[in-house]
Amino acid sequence: MKNYIDNQKVQKNRWWIITAIGMFTIMSTLDSSIVNIALPVMSRDLKIPMNQAEWVVSIYLMMICGLLLFFGKLGDSIGKIKVFRIGMVLFLIGSLFAGFNNSLALLLAARIVQATGASMTMANNNGIVTEIFPMNERGRALGLIGSFVSIGAIAGPGIGGLILGQLPWGYIFWINIPIGIVALILGSVVLPKDLPHKRIPIDWAGFISFLGFILALFMGIFLGQERGFTDPVILALFVVAVIALAVFIRIENHKDDPLVSFKLFRNSAFTLSLLSAFFIFVTNFFFNVISPFYLQNARGLSPEKAGYLLMIFPIVQVIVAPVAGSIADRFGPYRITVVGLLFIVGSQVGYALFNLQTSFVFVALMIGLVGLGNGLFQAPNNTVVMSSVAPQDLGIAGGLNAWHVT
Repeated sequence: MKNYIDNQKVQKNRWWIITAIGMFTIMSTLDSSIVNIALPVMSRDLKIPMNQAEWVVSIYLMMICGLLLFFGKLGDSIGKIKVFRIGMVLFLIGSLFAGFNNSLALLLAARIVQATGASMTMANNNGIVTEIFPMNERGRALGLIGSFVSIGAIAGPGIGGLILGQLPWGYIFWINIPIGIVALILGSVVLPKDLPHKRIPIDWAGFISFLGFILALFMGIFLGQERGFTDPVILALFVVAVIALAVFIRIENHKDDPLVSFKLFRNSAFTLSLLSAFFIFVTNFFFNVISPFYLQNARGLSPEKAGYLLMIFPIVQVIVAPVAGSIADRFGPYRITVVGLLFIVGSQVGYALFNLQTSFVFVALMIGLVGLGNGLFQAPNNTVVMSSVAPQDLGIAGGLNAWHVT
């Protein structure tokens, strides 16, 4: 099959293409972090308790996680760029309606539309980049996608705070609209047509069972924090999640065209790279949960100063990721990935040495070290994941790989 990189026009526009893709990647991740700082204001304006306001964040993450695999597979079937374009439009529509502070119901519905659009773009961005960029530039390109994700994570709280200081909270969503329109226009000019794809039937049973698993699991986790994890409703949700997962696995093992072909996991490079990314995500998640309590409650820092310290991690990652990708393009991804993992392990050893007398300089160095390790690890590891599958599986591989982003 003829590849995108055989097309001279696409080759010429590839950096403009990644710019358009990157703008929506930033907005998709920005909208999972920018809302947190506005929750108290939303709670007051909408006259709802804080636990209801938190669903504005939760429902966005739940829907993205539940839809990523479906839209990755859909991209493999009808074209990744077509799905990406539709996702851009849906994200903008959701952003428009999310800014109207009429009711919680409207806001949650708009967030579902936003999340649907975000999942369509996030599931296919890595696949588009992999098809468009030649192998000797792929690491740098995927590294830039990683940087765009980190920029969204960094910018969310800061931009949200600036907007809330001057404007109503609806503008944290409306800021997406002018940026998104520019990205949409740019995309309409530079994004190429999809390659011919073999249409495959949609595995609706697999999709519904997987979505049921995700929704039941996440609702159990989120509601369990309010009601207690021994509450009968919470236990019932976890039981539903286990049953839905078992049904999903059974369906996928008996489908000719499953949502997720488990044959992909026979590829050791693909499987080990995904597992590594998952474990690194878990490692970072636990630190992100614990570190604010350590810095603020145990060490007495203000939220502002603690925030400055914690921003070292994503800032270092933003700088390092594209550089690591370029190095991986030249020397191969495996060595750079291992070096990144060693730095991450070193930072975890440093974290274990933290106590109430630990120098803040040492704390900052360890946070920077984990950012360096993640920057060195993510781009080469993404290259391994996306380069180890057949072209017809790039969408589902991108959907699986995008999970650790959310």
